Amino acid sequence: MPIPGLIDPVPVPRPAFDSADARVDLVGLPREGIRDALIEAGLDLKQAKLRAKQIWHQIYNRGATDFDAMSDIAKPQRAWLAERFKVGRPEVVVEQVSTDGTRKWLLKTDDGHDFEMVFIPDADRGTLCVSSQVGCTLNCRFCHTGTMRLVRNLRPNEIVGQVMLARDSLGEWPSQPEGRMLSNIVMMGMGEPLYNFDNVRDALKIVMDGDGLGLSRRRITLSTSGVVPMMARAGEEIGVNLAVSLHAVTKEIRDEIVPLNRKYGIEELLQACADYPGANNARRITFEYVMLRDKNDSDEDARELVRLIRKYKLPAKVNLIPFNPWPGALYECSSDERVQRFSDIVYEAGISAPIRRPRGRDIMAACGQLKSAAEKKSRAELDRIAEEKQAALA
Repeated sequence: MPIPGLIDPVPVPRPAFDSADARVDLVGLPREGIRDALIEAGLDLKQAKLRAKQIWHQIYNRGATDFDAMSDIAKPQRAWLAERFKVGRPEVVVEQVSTDGTRKWLLKTDDGHDFEMVFIPDADRGTLCVSSQVGCTLNCRFCHTGTMRLVRNLRPNEIVGQVMLARDSLGEWPSQPEGRMLSNIVMMGMGEPLYNFDNVRDALKIVMDGDGLGLSRRRITLSTSGVVPMMARAGEEIGVNLAVSLHAVTKEIRDEIVPLNRKYGIEELLQACADYPGANNARRITFEYVMLRDKNDSDEDARELVRLIRKYKLPAKVNLIPFNPWPGALYECSSDERVQRFSDIVYEAGISAPIRRPRGRDIMAACGQLKSAAEKKSRAELDRIAEEKQAALA
């Protein structure tokens, strides 16, 4: 049966995906991207606009993964679409559930690479920790993901797909603004989001679209280890909350545990925080600070943190994170008493410094523990990877 509006294909640029399935994945494309893909496949402009609107609603509001479920599109056209397009999700390799309710998924890309995401439920909200890269280009010495080489950036469909997969699992379709279990997103999974800026920006625009997934930018936080040149652009083009992986207050210690500090130092980083668009007392910058025994946890460190925040007049809060161990880690967690003392010093200066309760430790889903596969590497191999990353930063 002829398809209304079908004309000769007109070539337009579109993303290329490494997959045995040659169909175009519509997830991750903006509205105009879906429209252009339909035109390239043979629909005329009028039909393409109509179908793009319908498909967008079905994908992002209804959660459809199959064209047969798109009842507002005629059956012959659904079949035509299914031959040429797909509505993808990352492949689930393993799903684990912690004793505290935290869920971790090991996912696989179309070209066979593994990455992870984590959902953390709380009484008043649920937070999805989303990955932006397979592996990581950085080498934060306390972080398990930092022991991996960077394989590649995740594409918009693979980033948005994590949110959609979590909604599938939680039964949260059709999309609605109230009563969601998945209420918050943090770009704190595997990878450095600002080293995959374009894909992260494009994916989050879809996540924040009011006619689609509809999460408010106030409920999304992007975390960076301090890629200073991209921070202002993130504020301007994405506009979500900013979290900074600080973890130390002296050059010597931060150079060691966050080697990116050798390229963009603390003073430069804090000035970029002060300049971050939209930062104010209602939208404070969050400083992530992992507590490492006898490394960054002294009273003097706490007081220096206060001094720096005051010096740059930062609207800030500090999340204190007890170190989550992993096989081969070089550090130990500060004692509970030391973490509490550090928190008290910062609080007494009028700066919020909550202690983050570790979640998902039993399934290696806690902060700093994510890694895409059960790789066994010797200490020598880990050191060699670290040296290669540090040389790249020089």
